[in-house]
Amino acid sequence: MDVGGTKTHALVADENGEVIGFGQTGGGNPESKGYGELTSVMESALNQALLMAEISVDQLNGAGFGIGGYDWPCDDLPTRQAIRPLGLNCPMEISNDTIIGLLAGAEQGWGIALVAGTGGNCRGRNRQGLEGRVTGEGEAFGEFGGSSELAWRAVHAVNYAWMRRSPATQLTAMFLELTGARSAFELLEGIARDKIQLNPDWAKAIFQVAEAGDAAARELIARCGGELGEMACAVIRQLNLEEETFEVVLTGSMFKGGSLLIEPMHRKIQALAPGARLVRLEAPPAVGGVLLGLRAAGMEQALAVDWSTYRARLIQSIKRLMVDSGE
Repeated sequence: MDVGGTKTHALVADENGEVIGFGQTGGGNPESKGYGELTSVMESALNQALLMAEISVDQLNGAGFGIGGYDWPCDDLPTRQAIRPLGLNCPMEISNDTIIGLLAGAEQGWGIALVAGTGGNCRGRNRQGLEGRVTGEGEAFGEFGGSSELAWRAVHAVNYAWMRRSPATQLTAMFLELTGARSAFELLEGIARDKIQLNPDWAKAIFQVAEAGDAAARELIARCGGELGEMACAVIRQLNLEEETFEVVLTGSMFKGGSLLIEPMHRKIQALAPGARLVRLEAPPAVGGVLLGLRAAGMEQALAVDWSTYRARLIQSIKRLMVDSGE
């Protein structure tokens, strides 16, 4: 199961890697939705998947959960209490949703997962299953890389240009168009007095300004890429992966910005770990939930095929199923 801020997916798969059940409902991140809503969305998605699979909950042999907002040890008890009403009697593992993205995207089942969406996050696992991480708490803990941080840093550039600390930037005109403010001063006043709320989706416009050649916007995006690279390097050091060959799985809308963001990030990672290879996550993260549940149940050795083949079959079958269902 993959539980995020905007959607929840549940998959049921068999021992051959065939997805036989799929369910989808709204977001259930307990940080924003609460634990009652977490239970509600999981029940709905699971019941849909079981209905499609034509099995009952007591026929499940293992379960894996990737839950947005599952970040600290103190989150474990309330999360397990939220899962209890689902009626699962099988081994299970709960992780942050970054980990199931790693399992879904890394062919070997280990490596680094780097997220750049509204916020930035990074987690990883080595061959032995040891996990490394950053906090995922963003600017408060000195971690940058999400669209919300990029938008704020663009405001800094507009302010610097207004006060003549830095040269003029087209980011000013961009913000005026997006907000309807008549001047940089009015824009800054509106932000200072909470009349104008920054939207992380404005990161798309910042990339457009950068592509048009604005020096300030290009520098901001390059810094953002460097910060993402530093997060990945921190987890690589924690897991002693410097000399290993492994995948760095990229997830999140910020990576759609392309080379302006990815190249400085890649240089940071390559300087520390030359064997690291960047891959984009193309599979639904819930595939990683199945793989997590498989490991929780200790069923890897019982498969008719190897881990890599099983994962590939899962991805192929869920893509077929989602196309057939119009997803």
